[in-house]
Amino acid sequence: MSETNKETKKSEKMSSKPKKQTYSVCFCCRRRFKLGVSEAPPEIRTLFHRYCDQNGIMTASHLTRFLIEVQKEENITEEQTQAIIDSQKHLSIFHRRGLNLETFFKFLFSDSNPPLVPSRGVHQDMSLPLSHYYIHTGHNSYLTGNQLSSDCSDAPIINALQRGVRVIELDIWPNASKEDVDVLHGRTLTTPVALIKCLTSIKQYAFVASEYPVVITLEDHLTPDLQAKVAQMVTQTFGDILFCPSTEGLKEFPSPDSLKRRIIISTKPPKEYLEAKEGKEKEDPPKGKPADDEEAWGKEVPSLRGGTIADYKQDDDNDLSDDEDDDEEKSLQDGSDEYRRLIAIHAGKPKGGIVECLKVDPNKVRRLSLSESQLEKAAETYGKEIVRFTQQNILRVYPKGTRITSSNYNPLIGWMHGAQMVAFNMQGYGRSLWLMQGMFKANGRCGYVKKPDFLLKPGPINEVFDPKAPLPAKTTLKVTVYMGEGWYYDFKHTHFDQFSPPDFYARIGIAGVPFDTVMKKTKSIEDSWLPSWNEVFEFPLSVPELALLRIEVHEYDMSEKDDFGGQTCLPVWELRSGIRAIPLHSRKGDKYNNVKLLVRFEFI
Repeated sequence: MSETNKETKKSEKMSSKPKKQTYSVCFCCRRRFKLGVSEAPPEIRTLFHRYCDQNGIMTASHLTRFLIEVQKEENITEEQTQAIIDSQKHLSIFHRRGLNLETFFKFLFSDSNPPLVPSRGVHQDMSLPLSHYYIHTGHNSYLTGNQLSSDCSDAPIINALQRGVRVIELDIWPNASKEDVDVLHGRTLTTPVALIKCLTSIKQYAFVASEYPVVITLEDHLTPDLQAKVAQMVTQTFGDILFCPSTEGLKEFPSPDSLKRRIIISTKPPKEYLEAKEGKEKEDPPKGKPADDEEAWGKEVPSLRGGTIADYKQDDDNDLSDDEDDDEEKSLQDGSDEYRRLIAIHAGKPKGGIVECLKVDPNKVRRLSLSESQLEKAAETYGKEIVRFTQQNILRVYPKGTRITSSNYNPLIGWMHGAQMVAFNMQGYGRSLWLMQGMFKANGRCGYVKKPDFLLKPGPINEVFDPKAPLPAKTTLKVTVYMGEGWYYDFKHTHFDQFSPPDFYARIGIAGVPFDTVMKKTKSIEDSWLPSWNEVFEFPLSVPELALLRIEVHEYDMSEKDDFGGQTCLPVWELRSGIRAIPLHSRKGDKYNNVKLLVRFEFI
């Protein structure tokens, strides 16, 4: 069946006369509910009559005026609006002179009216150093599930690359015979996968979703001879697409533009194998069953207000020596020369604690890694120093070790301090991961989003951005949530409630700097597959450049947990003003076929 015929069939279904739906209450009792028809909300009717002619038809000239004045679409022409009208010809309710109320409503509520401009593509300046961008970053990219006992595979790597992830992390260890290299989460019960299999899959899928560079971060636990073997594998697998700098230390990172379709290796200088081996291989894996610390759709994202995150406090990762070797020069001497030459982005933590870690060398750039809790602790005292460090260098933030269920943390703690690589467990789901997916819908979903200018350079008196400082509102986002539809087609009729149609409510809010972060809620609409809320929310934004709009729909359940009905997260700075159809996604981030909301965005 063609797409046009599918759309016609779907539209005729949604615009047909109301039907009845029956639910069983017990063996002898049944309840019948009338199924509603998707109709234009009152404000849409008012707007239509304001812009249509006296015969109730919106011609190309009328629609052009509506798109300019209400939808804030600049440079729109009558030829383009006529094309919009012609695109509705497949509907049985089409009028040859223009749009009537029903076809106008169908257009507004269609996939051709999304909240982000679909044809915009990559539109930010991509000629700046890599340190000027947020980069879509994975953590332990090879794990299929939890951090203790799941399988290691190239499948989650492939899935991440297909979703636009640009940084893949591999932990590399000697295999059982000590003659080859495996990828696994060391000192756990995870089953290994061969490094060569991961590298081959990365080459095959690296540029499916984006042509911008893929960074492979290696967590190295190898002997020098195996490092040499890795160097051979990497060079033979990637060949000319591997970026190897001409000098050992870069003074400035190259740009994404200059590295299109290139593979970059980032790791700390080679470890001393004996140091890594002594006493560590015999350690027992972490004990205890992985705790289920998330609700069905993920715990609420912890607040960043006041610089503390209560959910993060139970952490055993408080020092600064966990991820990198302290003595870079000594370990360099023990590593394979071939392996060392592959490293384009050097990682390392100098001795002396956080103050030394954050010192900026004007002649050399590097990558620093901190756990989420290390960053939180450092930000309490050294927030401005972190921002200054990330203006030139790359900061990678990774989940704390106690997240054994592969849950994630609030990414804003890293982003608002300029951290480029906020590393996430991509194999799971939950609200934190929805924020990550929302951020990287920006800039054409290419996996690189330019940081705001205030995080890239100091101000007139050499000041840097302070994420905790209260700032006046730059703008206010006004969100009108009209209605939703599509659940009836994407879910079984008893999915939400065995005895009646669902009672949907929506949660609307902002994830951003602490003073902008908030969540609000609509009323619940009882017993309806077509909830009509018609509620207005206003969100003053002091830093709109870091604001993500969060939308969730749930079904109210009096006796149990509320059921999940869809979610999306959108970058505020790329929202289209006007009335838009917002597709909703599953807990894992997959777009539903039909579920969407009709919402109006206004910046006031």
